[in-house]
Amino acid sequence: MVDHTHQDIDAATGTPTTGHEWDGIKELNTPLPRWWLWLFYACIVWAFGYWVLYPAIPLPGGHTKGMLNWASRDAVQKDVDNLKAIRAPFVGKIEQASLQQISADPKLAEFARAYGRSAFGNNCAACHGSGGQGNAGYPNLAGDRWLWGGSLDQIAATITHGVRAGDAEGHDPTASAGMPAWSQMGLNTQQIDQVADYVESLIKPTNADVSAGQKIFTENCVACHGEDAKGNLDLGAPNLMSKSKWLYGSDRATVVQTIANGRAGQMPAWGAKLDQATIKSLTIYVHSLGGGQ
Repeated sequence: MVDHTHQDIDAATGTPTTGHEWDGIKELNTPLPRWWLWLFYACIVWAFGYWVLYPAIPLPGGHTKGMLNWASRDAVQKDVDNLKAIRAPFVGKIEQASLQQISADPKLAEFARAYGRSAFGNNCAACHGSGGQGNAGYPNLAGDRWLWGGSLDQIAATITHGVRAGDAEGHDPTASAGMPAWSQMGLNTQQIDQVADYVESLIKPTNADVSAGQKIFTENCVACHGEDAKGNLDLGAPNLMSKSKWLYGSDRATVVQTIANGRAGQMPAWGAKLDQATIKSLTIYVHSLGGGQ
């Protein structure tokens, strides 16, 4: 039993103990510093004040509003409204000007690029990359890889109507475009391999006989890719003579997969989600990345 009639002093440290002992281990009596206690009490008082002044306590029907009636959403909205007010003069000019007029006006073009870069980061970077560099299946917007054209008007049309996006108004010129799955269109495995041999020979010269694949290509593929295999912007058919423009890759397995199963990638129609000033600014920005025609 512990004797509580006198203060026990720890022999090792010279510090009084609380009199509590467990398995020979004594609890030293070392109170918290006064400054720490006062700071702790002040935090408690501040917390009660916060609960009263600001929204803090969740309730079944919402939460307490606080005496100041402040909300973080309102503060953010105020900042957004202030930013819109600053941008308004330039945004108004962009809405009224054509893409060519915006591009020809240095100050307006500079603003459009900055505005478009912000919109690109919020809406487009997830697929095309933060710098428009693209990825397998997603076009490189900075490398002259244009399936539907790289002029200002063509870029604007692609952004507005998307690619195979099912435009409800029927304005999407890409709706019926797509690479067919030739394994379901009459070509067998051998024929698909022969076409793959020929297509690969366009960028990798070979001494092998690819005439069989060339014959199949002429009979089935030139309608979209052209007799010179340089593609067709009206149909979104890529230029097969340039390896850098192969959207899904040029390795053997990918080429065979593309011919056999087809390709029908999609891009959202941003015309229903973004205003005209934003679409025009996006167009100017994308065109400026280095691949604009």
